[in-house]
Amino acid sequence: MILEHLKRKKYKAKKNIDIQPDMLIKCPECGNIILKSDLSKNFKTCPFCQYYFKMNARERLESILDSESFIEYFKEKKIRDPLHFPDYKEKQNKLRKDTGNDEAIICGIGKINSQKIVIAVMDTYFMMGSMGSTVGEKITKSIELSIKKNLPLIIFTASGGARMQEGMFSLMQMAKTSQAIAKHDKKGLLYISVMTDPTTGGVSASFANLGDIIIAEKGALIGFAGQRVIKQVTGTELPEGFQRAEFLLEHGLIDMIVKREKIRETLSNILIIHSKQTKGGR
Repeated sequence: MILEHLKRKKYKAKKNIDIQPDMLIKCPECGNIILKSDLSKNFKTCPFCQYYFKMNARERLESILDSESFIEYFKEKKIRDPLHFPDYKEKQNKLRKDTGNDEAIICGIGKINSQKIVIAVMDTYFMMGSMGSTVGEKITKSIELSIKKNLPLIIFTASGGARMQEGMFSLMQMAKTSQAIAKHDKKGLLYISVMTDPTTGGVSASFANLGDIIIAEKGALIGFAGQRVIKQVTGTELPEGFQRAEFLLEHGLIDMIVKREKIRETLSNILIIHSKQTKGGR
């Protein structure tokens, strides 16, 4: 049945392969069945409808950086629970084991076409990429590392916003990261913000929207409050496509929308242009 479905859709799977159910995934957009191995090779993009499956932080780093160029920084051993929120520590411990990550962001230094950068990538598989005190601290340290090393900074955002289990401690990270970006800007260093789906809440209202160049993936949900909340508060009907990347581009809130498979190339070109301009200005 599965093989018949793949043939009917003219899906180019490898011949003579013993396909098992756990090797397949269904596209939530078009309903077609896809081999997971082929999906990984295609930037986790559906070959039928071009739907973007979510990438975890490690997958994102592998798709962007030169092979074996990444050195991770600021690995956090401590688990923070400032409000002693019920079961919060246990949940973080479980996610550390399940994802292999210490938090909802991975930070470090890597290279894109031999150009060295500081990079931080958020991960929605860890508490929806929410920003707690540890995430805020790691982002701030990454910004400071960029300043210290005199390197461009790239941050990939993917977040549901502030982490409710940390209350005001989480909201404080908005000011903390924004202040660090202000220092980064005074040094004249390049900061590229890449917004992926979703980039919402306190993340969108702080460092995500402070990039010198702001890039978004197609269809990415970007905004502060949810549409339902905005509609209830304002009592108005929202425009079609509101809070999607295409709507923001049309209204001048982001600089460009880039296809996932072209992001590495685009970032490389921006870094080259910036490097030439920097050298020319000295």
